Amino acid sequence: MTGSFAIHSSRQFQQKNNLPNHAENLCGLTENFLGGANELDCSVTAKKIMKKTAWIVIFILIFVWSAIGPKSYFTWFLEVLPAVVVIFILACTQKTFPLTPLAYVLILVHAIILMVGGHYTYAEVPFGELLGTGRNNYDKIGHIAQGFIPALIAREILIRKSVLQSKKWLNFFVVSTCLAISAFYELIEWWVAVLTGDSAVAFLGTQGYMWDTQSDMALALLGAILSLVFLSKIHDRQLKKIT
Repeated sequence: MTGSFAIHSSRQFQQKNNLPNHAENLCGLTENFLGGANELDCSVTAKKIMKKTAWIVIFILIFVWSAIGPKSYFTWFLEVLPAVVVIFILACTQKTFPLTPLAYVLILVHAIILMVGGHYTYAEVPFGELLGTGRNNYDKIGHIAQGFIPALIAREILIRKSVLQSKKWLNFFVVSTCLAISAFYELIEWWVAVLTGDSAVAFLGTQGYMWDTQSDMALALLGAILSLVFLSKIHDRQLKKIT
């Protein structure tokens, strides 16, 4: 009520003095930029801008840090490339298909995981040995995320595009999509190893573990299932606000 009264008073003053309505124009421009509804007030628009700005700043800071003196620029490029590609896709689709806030947060988390791994290489991330298993398990965190985060993105696309009506089939296709992504990533690792030889050792990150490929896909499967179990209700609430 207070915000509406202030805007109404401002309009009366502007009309009386023939002044341009810059505040209203600014709100309209920012609403169009963010793809929001016409009835959003300035405070909501400002919050959206702040959140979006914080997201971009965090990504840029971590990206720049990861690019300064990485263990191997070749490995860094391979690890960080998916994050850059996703950012490009988000920038192109922010107006036509904006995602839920939860999806954007998880994408940023996944991007940070990739950039940290690219800086140190997955086998040498400092805190990756905390589990005390005799190997650096940061790559396993990455593969859990490879299922946990794409599961929510796949779920959102399938629901909003009305691809499936049954929730059971929805969960099945979400998990299958995550497994397909994980398997395709393992194929990419194989192709890189064949083409570059020893240069791909750090990118593969097997650390001598013979079941590395299988365990990576199993962890992606686990991550996808955990995402559906723990985030579906929160995700549904956010989907109702934008659909």
